[in-house]
Amino acid sequence: MLSGVRIVEIEGLGPGPFAAMTLADLGADVIVIHRKGKGGQVTAEASVLDRGKRSIALDLKDPDDIATAKALIARADGLIEGFRPGVMERLGLGPEACHAENPALVYGRMTGWGQDGPRAPTAGHDLNYIATSGALHYASEPGSPPITPATLVGDIGGGALYLVVGMLSGILNARATGQGTVVDAAIVDGSAHMLGLLMAIRQSGQLVDDRGQSLLDGPHWSRSYACADGGFISVQCLEPQFYALFLEKLGLSEDPEFQRQHDKALWTKLTARLEDIFAAEPRAHWATLFDGSDACVAPVLSPGEAADDPHMRARKVWSAPDGVLQAAPAPRFGGELAPIHAPCTRGAHSAEILAELTHKA
Repeated sequence: MLSGVRIVEIEGLGPGPFAAMTLADLGADVIVIHRKGKGGQVTAEASVLDRGKRSIALDLKDPDDIATAKALIARADGLIEGFRPGVMERLGLGPEACHAENPALVYGRMTGWGQDGPRAPTAGHDLNYIATSGALHYASEPGSPPITPATLVGDIGGGALYLVVGMLSGILNARATGQGTVVDAAIVDGSAHMLGLLMAIRQSGQLVDDRGQSLLDGPHWSRSYACADGGFISVQCLEPQFYALFLEKLGLSEDPEFQRQHDKALWTKLTARLEDIFAAEPRAHWATLFDGSDACVAPVLSPGEAADDPHMRARKVWSAPDGVLQAAPAPRFGGELAPIHAPCTRGAHSAEILAELTHKA
């Protein structure tokens, strides 16, 4: 879908590389400028996040390598960087300098706090950003501290995917007008925006600040339960017809307390009763009992287990090329599953990319 689009990515951590990987999955020519020498602070060399990209190794403190970076950016549709505000400007690669050479460039900036505001120059991580934006608030049981969720809500959901939307929007506009833009993709912005559905529920009076008292974070029918073997099962049968099926499967259809689905005064008691029920059998038992029904119950799987799940196998979501477990590109177009391309290694395409620059010059 993005054939003919070229993105230059400056090596960074987490959300920036993920956004660039997503664009590469969609067919863009992504050239990642890796640091010369060793990298890999968190991820390995030939990381999944570098699949489908080409790599050139540069030292952005070297004037000759800066000139090479500028030449690449001058020929690109978009740039992705994830430094603190001001770093790219000090390198001579800020938006003003890049737009002087390439007015149509979409300059993507990936940060936690954003390009301005009191915290913009300070450090932070996924948990801090979603704590500040409001996105972490409901991630706990009543009375307990919020858990540290997997690095998805902030870095990926509120950060990388909003950067992808911004880059694509900017490129569409640039192709229509010839004018580039700066995309300020801040995790605090994106993760707050992701609360839109909950804010809509809040409008109806079914979401309150007190944890455990709202439509989706308090009921016995919207949570996960421990099973006899240490596994977990998820339950979220919101609609009355699905809740009725849930009760039927458990033999609780005639229970007068369970029939009062939305009685908040019973939620704690009914949660405790379901805890006892689910703790009596292993996860596989419950998965089999609810399989194929509309009761909205599913086992909690690890990524490795998900790769063996019949539904996930049928859709070919997970695979392990060269022994590296990873998910297929998403979304799909026309029912076709895009291939997983091999990750680049640091500097593997340096000669090729430099030759292209010389040829086009």
